[in-house]
Order: sequence, then structure tokens, then C-alpha cells
Amino acid sequence: MYKEILQHIDNIQVWPVISFVIFFMFFLFLLLWAFTVDRNFIREMSELPLEDGTHSTQPSKTSSL
Repeated sequence: MYKEILQHIDNIQVWPVISFVIFFMFFLFLLLWAFTVDRNFIREMSELPLEDGTHSTQPSKTSSL
């Protein structure tokens, strides 16, 4: 029943292609961002959940990426 209904919709074959292109472009953008992002930004964001709101003047003991 559903197959017959979907076959009568005009240009239904283009929607899977559009979905794939959006999916591919999104992950391509994320991959590009992951390789071009500043490593200091990644380190700061990874340490953010561990901070208690006070600023320390001591250097970080974590190794650099």
C-alpha cells in the first residue's frame, strides 16, 4: 500500500539524493573543522568541565597536544 502511494508522488527519487548530500556535506564540514581548529581551543574546552570557577596562576600539568 505505501509503496503504491510513494510511487505516485512526483520527483520522489530526488529526496534520497538530497538527504545524502546534506549528510555528506555536514560530516565533511566537521572533518574539515576538526583538522583546522586551534589545539589550544580544544585543550581549553576539554579542561572546562574540571574547573571550579577559580582561576589558577600555576601552569597546567597536562601535556600539550
